[in-house]
Amino acid sequence: MENAVKVAELEAEITDLKQQVQLLQEQLRLARQRQFGTSSEKSVALDGEQLSIFNEAEAEANPAAPEPELEQITYKRKKRKGKREADFSGLPVEQVVHELPEEERTCPDCGGPMHACGHEVYRRELKVIPAQFKVTEHLQTAYSCRHCEKTSDGTVPMLKSSVPAPVIRGSGMASPSLLAYIAHQKYVLALPLYRQEQEFKRLGLNLSRQTMANWMLYASTKYLQPIYDAMKAQLLAYQVLHADETLLQVLREPGKTPQSDSYMWLYRTSGDAERPIVLYDYQPDRKYRRPADFLEGWSGYLHTDGYEAYHKLQNVTVIGCFAHVRRRFAEILKTVPKHAWPESEAYRGLQFCDRLFALEREFAKLPPEENFRARYEARLKQSKPLMDAFFDWAKNSPALPKFAVGEAITYALNQRLYLEHVLLDGRLELSNNRAERSVKPFVIGRRNWMFADTVNGANASAVLYSIVETAKENGLHPFDYLQFVFQSAPGLDFHSDPAALDRLLPWNATPDLRRSETSSKALPWDVI
Repeated sequence: MENAVKVAELEAEITDLKQQVQLLQEQLRLARQRQFGTSSEKSVALDGEQLSIFNEAEAEANPAAPEPELEQITYKRKKRKGKREADFSGLPVEQVVHELPEEERTCPDCGGPMHACGHEVYRRELKVIPAQFKVTEHLQTAYSCRHCEKTSDGTVPMLKSSVPAPVIRGSGMASPSLLAYIAHQKYVLALPLYRQEQEFKRLGLNLSRQTMANWMLYASTKYLQPIYDAMKAQLLAYQVLHADETLLQVLREPGKTPQSDSYMWLYRTSGDAERPIVLYDYQPDRKYRRPADFLEGWSGYLHTDGYEAYHKLQNVTVIGCFAHVRRRFAEILKTVPKHAWPESEAYRGLQFCDRLFALEREFAKLPPEENFRARYEARLKQSKPLMDAFFDWAKNSPALPKFAVGEAITYALNQRLYLEHVLLDGRLELSNNRAERSVKPFVIGRRNWMFADTVNGANASAVLYSIVETAKENGLHPFDYLQFVFQSAPGLDFHSDPAALDRLLPWNATPDLRRSETSSKALPWDVI
């Protein structure tokens, strides 16, 4: 009897040790995948299946496809098969005429001289001209009266022409275009000021990073902060918003060490907004009172990830993110051999999520005039039964809680209330990918400049990123819009003339600024 008990105890211990080994092996595979593996989350179909409905462009790439031809289209004609024409009609054209040397212009038949009788475009190239700088001198004109000059015994009356106010008071170098260029380089192209300083030196300009930083702080406070405040008021007028947050290190922050974490919060409009707005908000921590303060007085639907701080907000209905649920299953499958997928619980969970996103793609094809109402009804009819089946499967899954699949399933069950909120209104979205895409430019920039030096710098970055990202969302080229603001704002009094501020908002910008940038009206579930 005692031997049987000991054998049972040993078998239980062996089973427990095997589970621990499997758990450690799984954690090692996941760690290696996250560090060295691909970050793509696209679905890969098994043989004979049509699962891969979220492939990105790379899945359709064809290395053998020809380059776009530099062909200026001036009339309608049928495009040749296999060719893609790039529209360069807005670019200036420089022609280089190649001629035969004088001694070679001899007729091979009679030996007489030959003359040029026509030209043919042999090829078209796209030429790049690096950044060029020039000095603009503002001359003030003085006016005097010739009659008084001849007849007056006293002072001759004088008049002087008005000169536009400088964009940076006291600076004899800053211009609207220079400020817009520096801001565009850093906040759109993620080029830190110290690298811009080096590039300016190569171009023969002695422009220090300290000077550029001072200009950015001044421009943010003087001209862009009022626009930011006006956009925030407009943002809070919408009933459906998205939110996210990401890390930021501030070296000189009162009461904190340089190594401590601060945060950049993001709030943006959803797909139903006529005026897309993206706002960043710097805060020293990740406490729930930060979104509570930013959204004070606002009530509506807020798309977020699973962070609990959002769940504490008053008068706010939090909409969970199915992309986060799907991502956990997708990451696990990257560590599982493809032949073992059909037996994997992670594969079953991923299939549920992919079917939900496939339905959203179908709902997006509904007529625009009835899209939101029709989507609401279609979700109740088709998505809700699928969600119920997903959560029933999750509750009855045999996956062990400590393993990655068990943790993914537990996360989904814990978020169920917020995930099902998407069924409340047709304007809502299945994921918070819209916010994640909007926070990505800041994350990319942070990899280059790594930290903010001061709190003022962090706040200025929040304002500038808000301006350029909102400009892009409204179809504006960020450089053109920034230059427009820096040209128009000096000398204006926004307090006494609110209409002047209204004219500077991105959606009221002049039509000629609307070029090349594409708004994020694209479906947020197109790429996961």
